[in-house]
Order: sequence, then C-alpha cells, then structure tokens
Amino acid sequence: MARIPVSQTTLTPIVLGVVRIVVGALFACHGLQGFGAFGGVDGQGTGVPFGLWPGWWASVIEFAGGALVALGLGTRVAALLCSGTMAYAYFTVHAPLALLPMQNMGEQAALYAWLFLLIGVAGPGRFALAGLRRRRPAAREERVPAQV
Repeated sequence: MARIPVSQTTLTPIVLGVVRIVVGALFACHGLQGFGAFGGVDGQGTGVPFGLWPGWWASVIEFAGGALVALGLGTRVAALLCSGTMAYAYFTVHAPLALLPMQNMGEQAALYAWLFLLIGVAGPGRFALAGLRRRRPAAREERVPAQV
C-alpha cells in the first residue's frame, strides 16, 4: 500500500480549524446553559438572572464568543476575550478554593483559557467564514477575461 505523505504545513491548519470549531461550539453551548438551555445552571432549566454580574455577562460572552470562534468570524479577538473570561473565572471562583485545578474543580476553566489563548495567537486555521470573505474577490478577478 502506498503511503500518502502529509506535511505538517498542510495538516496543521486543518486540525486547528477542526479544534476551533469544536471548542467554540462547546463553549457556545456552555454559554447557553446560563440562559437555561441544556438543563440550565442547576440541571432544572434555571438560567442566571438577567444582568447579574458576572454570571449573566459570562454567559453572553461564552455564547457569542464561542459562536464567533466556531464560525471563524473575528476569531482572534473573540478567542482572546473568551480566554480572558475563563482566566477571570478560574482566578476568582476556583483558585480561592484550592491550589490545583484538580482540587478546585477548575480544570474546565483552565483548559478553555489555554485553548482560547492558543486559538487567539495561532489564528482560525481552515474552514473559517472570514477566510471565505477574503478569497471571494480574488476568485472573481481570476474569472474576468483579459482584454486584448
């Protein structure tokens, strides 16, 4: 069987794009929990009261930021905002309880903070809607017949 060589420069943007989509979608779903979806914040469908700091605002950032990251629109800014939100959650909610994430139930916040930092720095990878907007005008220019 012939081996098909796959270079890291080809595979990295694809994997980054898939990770971005999955992480963003999961984070958006997490944000929807704050509004009562998926069992809400208590498993009974309860949402965070409107405007309550920081829970309601965190839900807004989680949903909107996660959706933007998943879609690949304003990815870097949205990912850095999501990373900061999770770092804030970790240090204000979890860290005061114990030193390590495994002791203070902060693994999820820590993972999201680091994953979104990675996405914010590395960029959206493949499959981003913002990339489609940039490619479209170039594709139109190529189809225009040359004038003689």
